[in-house]
Amino acid sequence: MPPRFVVTGGRPLNGTVRPAGNKNAALPILAATLLAEGPVDLANVPRIRDVEMMIALLEHLGARVEWTGPNEVRVDTAAAVAKPLDPELCARIRASILLAAPLLARFGQVVLPPPGGDVIGRRRVDTHFLALEALGASVMVGDRYEIEARKLKGADVFLDEPSVTGTENALMAAVKAEGTTVLRNAAAEPHVQDLARMLVAMGAEIEGIGSNTYLIRGGRPLKGTRFEIGPDHIEIGSFIGLAAVTNGQLTIEGVRGDDLRATLIGFDRLGIRPRLEGNRLTIDRDQERRIRADLGGHVPKLEDGPWPAFPADTMSIAVVAATQCTGMVLIFEKMFESRLYFVDKLIGMGARIVLCDPHRAVIAGPSPLRGGTVESPDIRAGMAMLLAALAAEGQSTIHNVGQIERGYERIDTRLRELGAVIERFDG
Repeated sequence: MPPRFVVTGGRPLNGTVRPAGNKNAALPILAATLLAEGPVDLANVPRIRDVEMMIALLEHLGARVEWTGPNEVRVDTAAAVAKPLDPELCARIRASILLAAPLLARFGQVVLPPPGGDVIGRRRVDTHFLALEALGASVMVGDRYEIEARKLKGADVFLDEPSVTGTENALMAAVKAEGTTVLRNAAAEPHVQDLARMLVAMGAEIEGIGSNTYLIRGGRPLKGTRFEIGPDHIEIGSFIGLAAVTNGQLTIEGVRGDDLRATLIGFDRLGIRPRLEGNRLTIDRDQERRIRADLGGHVPKLEDGPWPAFPADTMSIAVVAATQCTGMVLIFEKMFESRLYFVDKLIGMGARIVLCDPHRAVIAGPSPLRGGTVESPDIRAGMAMLLAALAAEGQSTIHNVGQIERGYERIDTRLRELGAVIERFDG
């Protein structure tokens, strides 16, 4: 039987917490170590299942990977070889596709099984391959992806959508391509910025970090380096929601304010207003938790979008937070057509939600939640169910919590340190 959490809710969370390193930065950065001519030392690496899977893939290729501290990793890819990736490992992590560009740049070819990951709707990979083709690769798609390139050449590349992982693959290919690449309509999320900064630390020349247009002068040798991964802004959003729904007081240390602008605007619309002071964010108890209507008294809308809009991965948290706020809000999940399907579990716990279609839900609050038995369908919905369980009266059991642990490091231990009553059981 998969692991489960048993949670007794109705208790405020109080204290100080530091966010883990950004999972979605750690994965492409680990993949990029294949481009380095020397060992790479990484700090603030989250010790979670997805990171362990990426490390296993690197080791499968012949890299030497060593945990040198609780959250520090040394990667030496000098002995890595070109061979097909393990289909079983790839099926367990969507980020396996991030190995396409560095393997192609280093060995001239890559054979990649279809990636796995969360089932939150169709997640197309076309953008990756269109970008690699623009840089000189040939792609054959069947029951696996076969990519070849005798030589990558810089090009003016317009991505057909601002895909995060597509942008990351394009960046990793472009820094090794001969000549200049202009990458347009690119993603600029904090984790993409971290990858670009890591590549610069290795010796790459990249302009436009933080924008949707990158200028890359490729073909430079890339050396080993030391790099610290930034804080996970999605985890910070989760802790904002945890403090608000349990009416606790949390201080989050080590945040990057520039990463949180849209997140804070979104929570402000729900009447949840943390205080940002330098690299410290405080959520006071007794938040107003009143949904702010649009001008004229119209029902407001909270929607996600590519950076710098409200993050798609924080939408599940916002859904649960809204159930504890006075008023009505339309949640518009634009990015993934299956992400809102977990709301039926919230309805079973007492939430007042109408799921209009796969992308939109209307939430009326506040609704007292009661404990229940639920599943964790994916990383973010699983964390949202954990919020609901901590806000609810009574006891809840959350099954399949391995999904949560793919993205949140030692979450049960860290929550207990803040006053949560939560136990983890295996089998």
